Amino acid sequence: QVQLVESGGGLVQPGGSLRVSCVVSGRFFSIYVMGWYRQAPGKQRELVAHISSGGSTNYTESVKGRFTISRDSAKNTVDLQMNSLKPEDTAVYYCHARLRTIATLRIDDYWGQGTQVTVSS
Repeated sequence: QVQLVESGGGLVQPGGSLRVSCVVSGRFFSIYVMGWYRQAPGKQRELVAHISSGGSTNYTESVKGRFTISRDSAKNTVDLQMNSLKPEDTAVYYCHARLRTIATLRIDDYWGQGTQVTVSS
């Protein structure tokens, strides 16, 4: 009943920029935390950035100063602006939301299908 749909991603040269977006739909009361994770081939999924309902943000060290996360609570969207991209940023990027559903009244984590970001010349 809850869906996260990502858009954006693609192929970009080193030093370039890319923006990924995610919209959350379904029946829920509120979204507490929204964020982006990534998983590179052969590696574990890692947190890239997340943003709370109050607007507090947290970034993994390797993207600080290059990536910016933002959310629109009215539209239930979260964006990740990625600048100065490096080959090591290449990964599948997953949207994440922690929310309370109407159906269960529980707070659970939900994930998008993922979108590929490739940084290569």
